[in-house]
Amino acid sequence: MSQDQPAFVAGIDVGGTFTDFVLFRPTADGGVFTHHKEPSTPSDPARAVADGLPAAMALAGIARDAAGVVLHGTTIALNTILQDKGAPVALITSRGNRDVLEIGRARMPSSFNFALGKERRVVPRDRVLECGTRIGPNGVALARASDVELDEIAARIRGWQLPAVAVMLLNSYVDKTAEVDVAARLSARLPGTHMVASAEIWPEIREYERALVAVLNAQITPLMDSYLRGLETLLRRAGIKATVFITASNGGVLSLATARTRPIDTILSGPATGVTAAVAIAGAANVERIVSFDMGGTSTDISMVRRGVPEFTNQTSVGDLPVILPSVDVSAIGAGGGSIVHLDAQGLLKVGPESAGAAPGPAAYGRGGTRPTITDCYLVNGWIDPDHFLGGRMRLDRAKAHAALAALARDARHAELKEPEAVADAALRIATTRMATGLTRHLAQKGEDAHSFTLLPFGGAGPTHAGFLATETGIARILVPRAASTFCALGALLARVKRAYAASLGADRRDLAKGHVWPLFETLETQARQWIAQEGQLLSQLAFAHSADMRYRGQAFDIEVAIPRAVSDARSAAGLYELFHAEHERLYGFREERGVVEVVTARVTVSAEVCKVPLRRAQAKQRGAPPHSAREVYHDGKRITYAVYQRADLAAGARIEGPAIIEQSDTTIPVLPGWQATVDAFDNLMMERPKP
Repeated sequence: MSQDQPAFVAGIDVGGTFTDFVLFRPTADGGVFTHHKEPSTPSDPARAVADGLPAAMALAGIARDAAGVVLHGTTIALNTILQDKGAPVALITSRGNRDVLEIGRARMPSSFNFALGKERRVVPRDRVLECGTRIGPNGVALARASDVELDEIAARIRGWQLPAVAVMLLNSYVDKTAEVDVAARLSARLPGTHMVASAEIWPEIREYERALVAVLNAQITPLMDSYLRGLETLLRRAGIKATVFITASNGGVLSLATARTRPIDTILSGPATGVTAAVAIAGAANVERIVSFDMGGTSTDISMVRRGVPEFTNQTSVGDLPVILPSVDVSAIGAGGGSIVHLDAQGLLKVGPESAGAAPGPAAYGRGGTRPTITDCYLVNGWIDPDHFLGGRMRLDRAKAHAALAALARDARHAELKEPEAVADAALRIATTRMATGLTRHLAQKGEDAHSFTLLPFGGAGPTHAGFLATETGIARILVPRAASTFCALGALLARVKRAYAASLGADRRDLAKGHVWPLFETLETQARQWIAQEGQLLSQLAFAHSADMRYRGQAFDIEVAIPRAVSDARSAAGLYELFHAEHERLYGFREERGVVEVVTARVTVSAEVCKVPLRRAQAKQRGAPPHSAREVYHDGKRITYAVYQRADLAAGARIEGPAIIEQSDTTIPVLPGWQATVDAFDNLMMERPKP
């Protein structure tokens, strides 16, 4: 693999309102970063990329025909699934297994609400077809579908004019040969139809989840393939010569070829790239334990990082659908800058879950919105300057925000909510409490508490709300990155090519002492090496990580346990037992030394560096810049005067005592009373609350 450095590297994140660009241009003394925002084009997201990338390159002084690398995040796959707009598909199953999607897990979504329906039907039952191929629990094919049978199936699919088909046979996770055979024989009969075999996408135990992943991948493949081809065409017409990678849910990136065949791997890439950037920023600041806090317009995403490594999960939810693919473990909370503040039927003040979105947006946007949002609360109570929003490119209307909150104050039943400022203050406290509840629950599920973590906020509203959340949860340190609003684009820029491989052990899991798991790791690593060798010539710094889903026999859940290379190379069953006992004890407070330990699934993750992108140290400038101005802020029922500083005036080592407000082009950062802020060597802002 070559380690030649490209002329530029571009990270791109497509949002609902803006498409963000972060470019890195290597230089003799390290490199230069350039940030750019381009209005998004929802009808054709690739257009904003094709328009914005040349503009960003011009700002960075990069020739349009320079050879570079583009690492691009897109929400097309996710939005397609959430809006149920995927291509119509058929599902082929084993005979007698036609109702796999109807039955699902046979569980209620909530034990406390019998009115909730089951997850939506992703394939109509009349498009679920059975075939005669049968696989035994040991992976051996017991019967093979006849040509006549497959001819009949192909004829029905051809009559429906479907662009894609998914195949999921029982026990194919043990050996995919028979399932791939069915897919290949159908593909020969249906030229031009996308054919997806579940065991090639994710060969893991649990037939419902495996069928669902295969169906979703089939549904989004035609749209994603069309988008990526259109993107290549637009970039070529714009004269851009770049190798394009697509960000993935696991915090890495994939080549266009892989993204075309496995678009399901990209569905949760947006939150994941933000966590990737958070890990890099925290590493530069020598902070090992962080909670990333991405506050957008509709929701807030939180994730935990320990020892410089983000938490991952192997099962997440997209809408009401369970997806068993590796992704950065992110919890979403329904409160963001656009969350609407309202009174419920009992007259109680509520925040969200409904959002004003980008259009009409908050009342202060002046685009027709009349209902107050969290952004209006910031504005009315003095936290943000109406003339400084988005660096002054967009002026907010304080009068309209005030009027929207005044309407709530008139209808409020509580005497303490009769002023717009009091309503705004209460709404901010409610939003903070919801976020704090979600954060503490997320950490508690991992056996952690908030006090030992540093909060790392990003997104336009994240740094604005970080002090409130830290105070509520007891977090004593906040690390605010320099470019908060383009943070996910920075994460794409810093991401490594990455993919996970998994294989479930079936009945072999019951006898760990026989060592069935060790050859499986070797097989998975061989597959990973073969894949990454095809991902591009720029890759370097190849790395592998092993883990296993384990449990005590009889448990209904698994625990993923990271396996150090020394244990794996030594094939140490005793070492594997101890790793599981220790992790179980950390999470649940006890271990069962005499319990039988099972390994359910072996996992190998491979990654490689696309190119070296060092974070830039802050440039020397005046350290002791005075406050730019002062303004009155309404907080906790009191009016307090805050000194206002400009972030661009603060050099490394500068220290600000609260109460103060630090303004930068893409966000506003309150330093609450009792807190102090210091600019570090990488131009990040470290805020700390001294211990009493």
